[in-house]
Amino acid sequence: MTVTTSTSSGNSTWNWRVAARCRTDDGDGLFVSGAAQREVRGFCSACPVRTECLAYALDEQIEFGIWGGATERERRAMLRARPNVRSWAGLLAEARLAHYTAEAASIRAAAAAAEEVATEVRATPVDADVMG
Repeated sequence: MTVTTSTSSGNSTWNWRVAARCRTDDGDGLFVSGAAQREVRGFCSACPVRTECLAYALDEQIEFGIWGGATERERRAMLRARPNVRSWAGLLAEARLAHYTAEAASIRAAAAAAEEVATEVRATPVDADVMG
Protein backbone atom coordinates (compact mmCIF):
# COMPACT_ATOMS: atom_id res chain seq x y z
CA MET A 1 0.00 0.00 0.00
CA THR A 2 1.35 3.44 -0.93
CA VAL A 3 0.54 6.31 1.38
CA THR A 4 0.16 9.67 -0.32
CA THR A 5 -0.35 13.21 0.78
CA SER A 6 -1.16 16.47 -0.94
CA THR A 7 0.77 19.70 -0.55
CA SER A 8 -0.60 23.20 -0.98
CA SER A 9 0.80 23.13 -4.50
CA GLY A 10 -1.57 20.22 -5.25
CA ASN A 11 1.17 17.64 -5.82
CA SER A 12 0.40 14.15 -4.59
CA THR A 13 3.53 12.32 -3.44
CA TRP A 14 4.75 9.46 -1.27
CA ASN A 15 4.24 10.30 2.40
CA TRP A 16 7.86 10.58 3.52
CA ARG A 17 6.72 11.33 7.08
CA VAL A 18 6.20 7.64 7.84
CA ALA A 19 9.98 7.10 7.50
CA ALA A 20 11.05 10.24 9.37
CA ARG A 21 13.38 9.74 12.31
CA CYS A 22 11.54 12.36 14.37
CA ARG A 23 8.39 10.25 14.07
CA THR A 24 9.84 7.64 16.41
CA ASP A 25 12.24 9.73 18.49
CA ASP A 26 11.63 12.98 20.33
CA GLY A 27 10.51 15.19 17.46
CA ASP A 28 9.37 17.93 19.83
CA GLY A 29 13.02 18.64 20.55
CA LEU A 30 13.35 19.97 17.00
CA PHE A 31 11.03 22.86 17.73
CA VAL A 32 13.33 25.11 19.70
CA SER A 33 14.22 28.70 18.97
CA GLY A 34 17.31 30.79 18.54
CA ALA A 35 20.80 29.39 19.04
CA ALA A 36 19.45 26.07 20.33
CA GLN A 37 18.49 25.22 16.74
CA ARG A 38 22.15 24.88 15.74
CA GLU A 39 22.63 22.34 18.50
CA VAL A 40 19.67 20.09 17.65
CA ARG A 41 19.85 20.08 13.84
CA GLY A 42 22.39 17.24 13.94
CA PHE A 43 19.49 14.98 14.93
CA CYS A 44 18.43 15.03 11.28
CA SER A 45 21.77 13.81 9.91
CA ALA A 46 20.78 10.14 10.29
CA CYS A 47 17.24 10.61 8.94
CA PRO A 48 16.53 8.71 5.70
CA VAL A 49 14.07 11.36 4.44
CA ARG A 50 16.03 14.49 5.29
CA THR A 51 15.84 15.85 1.74
CA GLU A 52 12.09 15.32 1.46
CA CYS A 53 11.60 17.00 4.82
CA LEU A 54 13.65 20.04 3.82
CA ALA A 55 11.85 20.30 0.47
CA TYR A 56 8.47 20.15 2.21
CA ALA A 57 9.41 22.92 4.64
CA LEU A 58 10.69 25.11 1.80
CA ASP A 59 7.70 24.44 -0.48
CA GLU A 60 5.25 25.12 2.35
CA GLN A 61 7.35 28.01 3.74
CA ILE A 62 7.27 26.60 7.26
CA GLU A 63 8.79 29.16 9.55
CA PHE A 64 9.35 27.36 12.85
CA GLY A 65 11.58 24.47 13.88
CA ILE A 66 14.27 22.33 12.34
CA TRP A 67 13.22 20.70 9.08
CA GLY A 68 15.57 18.54 7.03
CA GLY A 69 18.48 19.58 9.20
CA ALA A 70 18.04 23.28 8.37
CA THR A 71 17.32 26.02 10.88
CA GLU A 72 14.69 28.69 10.35
CA ARG A 73 17.39 31.17 9.37
CA GLU A 74 19.00 28.75 6.89
CA ARG A 75 15.67 28.05 5.21
CA ARG A 76 14.87 31.76 4.93
CA ALA A 77 18.28 32.28 3.30
CA MET A 78 17.60 29.46 0.81
CA LEU A 79 14.25 30.97 -0.12
CA ARG A 80 15.79 34.44 -0.56
CA ALA A 81 18.69 33.08 -2.60
CA ARG A 82 16.41 31.26 -5.05
CA PRO A 83 13.10 33.13 -5.20
CA ASN A 84 12.16 31.63 -8.58
CA VAL A 85 12.14 28.01 -7.43
CA ARG A 86 8.59 26.75 -7.90
CA SER A 87 9.13 23.29 -6.44
CA TRP A 88 11.90 22.60 -3.96
CA ALA A 89 10.86 18.94 -3.97
CA GLY A 90 11.47 18.79 -7.71
CA LEU A 91 14.73 20.74 -7.54
CA LEU A 92 16.15 18.61 -4.74
CA ALA A 93 15.01 15.37 -6.41
CA GLU A 94 16.81 16.42 -9.61
CA ALA A 95 19.95 17.28 -7.62
CA ARG A 96 19.83 13.91 -5.85
CA LEU A 97 19.46 12.08 -9.17
CA ALA A 98 22.39 14.00 -10.68
CA HIS A 99 24.53 13.24 -7.62
CA TYR A 100 23.81 9.51 -7.65
CA THR A 101 24.18 9.30 -11.43
CA ALA A 102 27.63 10.91 -11.21
CA GLU A 103 28.53 8.68 -8.26
CA ALA A 104 27.47 5.56 -10.17
CA ALA A 105 29.53 6.62 -13.19
CA SER A 106 32.54 7.16 -10.93
CA ILE A 107 32.11 3.71 -9.37
CA ARG A 108 31.82 2.09 -12.80
CA ALA A 109 35.00 3.87 -13.96
CA ALA A 110 36.88 2.76 -10.84
CA ALA A 111 35.70 -0.83 -11.30
CA ALA A 112 36.80 -0.81 -14.95
CA ALA A 113 40.23 0.56 -13.98
CA ALA A 114 40.59 -2.09 -11.25
CA GLU A 115 39.65 -4.83 -13.72
CA GLU A 116 42.21 -3.51 -16.19
CA VAL A 117 44.94 -3.64 -13.53
CA ALA A 118 43.87 -7.14 -12.51
CA THR A 119 44.01 -8.28 -16.14
CA GLU A 120 47.53 -6.85 -16.50
CA VAL A 121 48.65 -8.57 -13.30
CA ARG A 122 47.24 -11.92 -14.45
CA ALA A 123 48.98 -11.51 -17.83
CA THR A 124 52.38 -10.73 -16.28
CA PRO A 125 54.67 -13.81 -16.25
CA VAL A 126 55.97 -14.83 -12.85
CA ASP A 127 59.78 -14.83 -12.58
CA ALA A 128 61.09 -18.10 -11.15
CA ASP A 129 63.76 -16.25 -9.14
CA VAL A 130 61.10 -14.19 -7.41
CA MET A 131 59.26 -17.35 -6.36
CA GLY A 132 62.38 -18.29 -4.40
